[in-house]
Amino acid sequence: MDKQKTKETLLQEIEDLMAYGKNKPTIEPSLLQYLEISDLESIKKQLQAKSNTLTDDDKEWLEQFKKYG
Repeated sequence: MDKQKTKETLLQEIEDLMAYGKNKPTIEPSLLQYLEISDLESIKKQLQAKSNTLTDDDKEWLEQFKKYG
């Protein structure tokens, strides 16, 4: 799997974790150029660890990464 495809896959997994049972959010795809695969993997792991214990502050912080359109 090439680097871009790996980033896109990780981004999709992060979006799924951020959805927390509601409508799926969309993260601005242009952010991928600024993130390394290790960054995305770290974000994913952190979200997995917090997915059952997200506070309102965590949810508010995550909302800033959604693409509004």
